[in-house]
Amino acid sequence: MNAHAILVHHTRYRYDRPVHLGPQTIRLHPVPGCRSILSHNMDVAPLPCTRIWGQDTFGNRIARITFPERVTHFDITIRLATDQTPVNPFHFTLDPSARHWPAGRTCDDPALAPYRLNAADSGDESPTPLLDAFVREWRVMLPCPTLDLLVDLTRDIASRITYRIRPEAGVWSPEETLSHGAGSCRDSAWLLIAVLRRLGFAARFVSGYLFQPDLNAPDRLGCDLHAWTQVHVPGAGWIGLDTTSGLLAAQGHIPLAVGTTPQQAAPVSGLLDQCVATFEAVMETMPMPPVADMASTARRAIHPS
Repeated sequence: MNAHAILVHHTRYRYDRPVHLGPQTIRLHPVPGCRSILSHNMDVAPLPCTRIWGQDTFGNRIARITFPERVTHFDITIRLATDQTPVNPFHFTLDPSARHWPAGRTCDDPALAPYRLNAADSGDESPTPLLDAFVREWRVMLPCPTLDLLVDLTRDIASRITYRIRPEAGVWSPEETLSHGAGSCRDSAWLLIAVLRRLGFAARFVSGYLFQPDLNAPDRLGCDLHAWTQVHVPGAGWIGLDTTSGLLAAQGHIPLAVGTTPQQAAPVSGLLDQCVATFEAVMETMPMPPVADMASTARRAIHPS
């Protein structure tokens, strides 16, 4: 399999009448420091529009789009080239003080405080008997090796929560996900975050791309929008945990946005007039030609035979 792949991601909104779009925030740029990215390009329609790139409070690379006139559609096209050479997801070193959990004062970094807030801290005091019971199952195992805890907890949620495609917007609460015994990737990721925070970890929500072998053509890569969790451990930094597969995040996981809540990492957000809107997302992946072939093609373009 060619390790270099190109993704073309089309996001299309259609409206039943001309509408006024408020400023739209697009979070479809890989987060700074994502080393597997070779190139990225974004086109927006219709024109004219104003595009301003910046960073939000979480360090996400975001584009703010404004339209001076009413529109009947809103299109975003992402072209992304990525290196999918396999990497070892365990290639990190934990700080000696954090090799067993709980790690004590070594994790008291004030910058991580927002990533430790649970639902009760944010004002939602709804009863959570299922979540409480689940957390108790893991709390009685403490203290224990930190990495074993993270791996086993991720696998446990993957086995307990049946993956379900949910096209409707929104994220279920951890209590809802446990009651259903099923959920989307974003639902199970949010459940893991809730458990990790109650165990004393700093954890955040991640939205991004997931590259993996195409089920219909295993020798080629497919891609989907995906959600997973990152947990912070001293020495290693942010570690990606995928509750859909039960594995650590690896080269196929391309983070686009992170936040303390799922809403803060939404790929696209903004206001619009009341209307009937339809949404479509299409992703196409293709292998990138080897560097030698690309150079040969360029030479032929310059000196056609």
